[in-house]
Amino acid sequence: MSDYAGVSPRSGGIFDLAGKKAQIAEFAERSADPDLWNDPREAQTVMQRLTRLKEEVDAWASLDQRINGMDELIELAEAEADQALSAEIATELRGVATDLEKRELALLLSGRYDDGDAFLSIQAGMGGTDAQDWAEMLLRMYTRWAEARGFAVTIVDISAGDEAGIKSATIELRGPYAYGNARAEAGVHRLIRLSPFNSANTRQTSFARIEVMPEVDDAPEIEIKPDDIRMDVYRAGGHGGQGVNTTDSAVRITHLPTGLIVTCQNERSQIQNRETALRVLRGRLLERELQRQSEERAKLRGEYRDAAFGSQMRTYYLHPSTLVKDHRTSHETSNVQAVLDGQIDPFVEAYLRWNVSAEKSES
Repeated sequence: MSDYAGVSPRSGGIFDLAGKKAQIAEFAERSADPDLWNDPREAQTVMQRLTRLKEEVDAWASLDQRINGMDELIELAEAEADQALSAEIATELRGVATDLEKRELALLLSGRYDDGDAFLSIQAGMGGTDAQDWAEMLLRMYTRWAEARGFAVTIVDISAGDEAGIKSATIELRGPYAYGNARAEAGVHRLIRLSPFNSANTRQTSFARIEVMPEVDDAPEIEIKPDDIRMDVYRAGGHGGQGVNTTDSAVRITHLPTGLIVTCQNERSQIQNRETALRVLRGRLLERELQRQSEERAKLRGEYRDAAFGSQMRTYYLHPSTLVKDHRTSHETSNVQAVLDGQIDPFVEAYLRWNVSAEKSES
């Protein structure tokens, strides 16, 4: 087998073929259990993860075959001094390099929940009406980004702003590595622009917080006891206040030990809304625990910073110049409109590389 198989020369990462095959065997065994299909949602999750793992292993195997084939072509071209064959090799090399880059990014998405689905929540912060408008701009940005990546996007809950925009929203992202990619966006996002909401058109700074939670049906770290939650029901309302349902189908769940509140009004069924709200709550509790562990490690390194408003992770400048800058990775672009239209993959990739470097410095 080629020395390049399963190895990314830029990141130094190694594809754990044995580990992936063990996971495939585990999920294949679960999929063969007739009782699994009593829970269609869990069955769908198992089959999706099994499919993703198989595709990942097959992709590395295909890349390895191409690299092995390159060795043979290079030897033949050198022996015969064939210029046409050399040009063919150059084209193939570029293709291999592109595929290797994609595989390298996959290696960066190696967290426990990275390959799963996600919930992404947007909360307007300081800035009044401008902040609520900013929150809606971010909702549009993330919806466009997710759809361009092929993720299924569902609005779980949304609260309209007082005059414009939204106060908050939660969306579900379903697709391969939705959580692993979306978690790059968690944090405080700051917008600096000339306000369209005051007559003087003065410069305004607005904030919004993005929270990203893994969607899991079961997580050993998290236990939600029936006595720990209070459920209230109310009539769902649409964006802008229009009616959506004439029955009390919307659900608000309060987690008593933490005070966390989760709402869901997407489904017409109260039972479905309750199940979705519980999934969001489970993801939020899990994300809190993962964040706590990360903060403990940061404190040991002396690098901990409170993620409060003002400690923004990214700033979007629309005045006096145009620039988007990520304060963690230093990645930036002057094409603000493209970013607001959902072209945020360069920021996500920069974060993934930065995060791997940070984790390596911990060990």
